[in-house]
Amino acid sequence: MQNLSTPVCTPQHFIVRTLGLSDYQATWQAMKDFTDSRNEQTRDEIWLLQHPPVFTQGIAGKPEHLLHDHGIAVVKTDRGGQITYHGPGQIIAYLLLDIRRLKLGVRELVRLMESAVIGLLQDYRINAAGRVEAPGVYVGNAKIASLGLKIRKNFCYHGIALNVDMDLTPFSYINPCGYQGLQVTQTKNLGIPDGTDILSTKLADQLQEKLLTKRLTEQHDH
Repeated sequence: MQNLSTPVCTPQHFIVRTLGLSDYQATWQAMKDFTDSRNEQTRDEIWLLQHPPVFTQGIAGKPEHLLHDHGIAVVKTDRGGQITYHGPGQIIAYLLLDIRRLKLGVRELVRLMESAVIGLLQDYRINAAGRVEAPGVYVGNAKIASLGLKIRKNFCYHGIALNVDMDLTPFSYINPCGYQGLQVTQTKNLGIPDGTDILSTKLADQLQEKLLTKRLTEQHDH
């Protein structure tokens, strides 16, 4: 886990940190520590990173959705949702936000996160969409991004994972997000030439744009 003391950039309202390849459990603990120590004056942050291979099982996760672990660690975590896979070549954007200050409900935040990925893909002329019954972002019938959140005292953590250029095989070892036979895809397979560095920046920009638009709308309304 890299030192969190030095932000990569400090946009108008959000601190964005790039943490490289980071252990899942260490990052999860860092998110909990940050959330426990923050107050109403703490600036919101977005953490961009990748994880070594790991399955994470949300609080609603059912063990039967893990078909075979093939030696990959399984971590029972505190986000919502079922089981998913993280590995190198997948961008993670963790959102550490004061949702009360942003005046965001959980469902609205989920839609906002999805719209950030949809907007990113639109830049490459790829049509994507969310699904109300199964949160995430899909290109056709294949899932390209998954999400999960934890809300604690009006603060959220966890976030969204976008498949870029990774080994998708471990998704076949699970029922992704609890759905048997769910197809998954990634930006590389869709012909997007840009890699994780460029797409991480673009995803962070999209998330900030959506969050800032939300904040400015609230300020205008009041």
